[in-house]
Amino acid sequence: MNALVTVVFAVVFFGCILLSIALHEIGHMLPAKRFGVRVPQYFVGFGPTMWSTVRGETEYGVKGIPLGGFVRLLGMYPPGQKRTGEGNRLTRFADGARAYEWEEITPDDVANERLLYQKKTWQKLIVMAGGPMMNVLIAFVLFWAILGLHGSYQAQPTVAQIQQCIVRENQPAGTPCFMPDTPAAASGIRPGDTVVEFNGVPINDYAQLQALIRANLDGEARLVVERAGQRVALAPVHTVISGVQDNLDPSKRIAAGWFGITPTTVLVKGGPFETVQQMWTMTTQSVVAIIQFPVKVYNVVADLVQGKPRDIYGPLSIVGASRAAGEVVANDTITVTDKLVLFGSLLASVNLFLALFNFVPLPPLDGGHIAGALWESARRGWAKLFRRPDPGHFDTAQLLPVAYAVMGFLILSGGALIVADIVSPMQLF
Repeated sequence: MNALVTVVFAVVFFGCILLSIALHEIGHMLPAKRFGVRVPQYFVGFGPTMWSTVRGETEYGVKGIPLGGFVRLLGMYPPGQKRTGEGNRLTRFADGARAYEWEEITPDDVANERLLYQKKTWQKLIVMAGGPMMNVLIAFVLFWAILGLHGSYQAQPTVAQIQQCIVRENQPAGTPCFMPDTPAAASGIRPGDTVVEFNGVPINDYAQLQALIRANLDGEARLVVERAGQRVALAPVHTVISGVQDNLDPSKRIAAGWFGITPTTVLVKGGPFETVQQMWTMTTQSVVAIIQFPVKVYNVVADLVQGKPRDIYGPLSIVGASRAAGEVVANDTITVTDKLVLFGSLLASVNLFLALFNFVPLPPLDGGHIAGALWESARRGWAKLFRRPDPGHFDTAQLLPVAYAVMGFLILSGGALIVADIVSPMQLF
């Protein structure tokens, strides 16, 4: 039964991702149409067309490979500059792609400025950023709904448990503790105490306390706690240096100060401001993950070849994310409410990651087109400032080799992750 539930909700999650991709493309299409750009096609998926219909001047449809989508905006490539001779190989390659697009462009399209390259810079930026910003909006709505209706579990500076013994590197799991030796045990702190001061610094929340302890390394720690309504100064101790998870890269362990308490957690609801704070934290972590993406993919492939278990902090394909969502719903140890929260949080996280990934300033990603529009505006502004001739439109067709290289990498990476997610799926429970 659990296997069936996993499959059903994996398919549901997969459908939600496809809907997110469809909305991403709508985020491009709507402002493009608003600014007068001709949009010949809007499709969900790639490959052979399964269904389509024409409304106005746009063909809408679904293709057979449900791993993405696209919207065609006419006039992505400006006309080539006049020159003598055939030019180099790169120029000929760009001209070939330009000629293919311009077969569909009519004189009326040019005269009525219905081509993307003819639009003002701010219009181009809105059109190209509209897709990823749609994913940001989806993530925001989902996170806000979860935070506002259910809340999130947040650590508090109140002690839930005292860790008695320091867990040292390479120490076998389950090693018995005969003599308490943690700084927390030596300080006399008790469960139920609330830390109100650390080395003279007033404590407002657990995140602040954690940061101070980590930065303290093996220095002296003087804590003041609130116990039964009274402020109590604990015995001075020294924190110890231990390997802890990096806040920006949870897969990485760094040397930091360690005290030895487990905080209490409470369910806290929030509004738009708290949602933005949460998304900002996730954004910084996602940027680190994107920078490390090629290395992480290589590690996934290496682990697969060597038969090692998947790193739970490694990347997932859309197949792996869907499977993970299905396993969350099928897990009997989680309440129905928590299942919905985890399902929605995973969908929101995927949307946020897709948005940030699309902002990478490389073609054919949206960020590459944004970078091209900004570069065109900058060099035209520079020429105007120094009263030089207008350099004209930036020829984005010249970047096609980069676009193909990036696309090839993404296809290979996506294929490798899909294989890994099928052969050696990530174990969440």
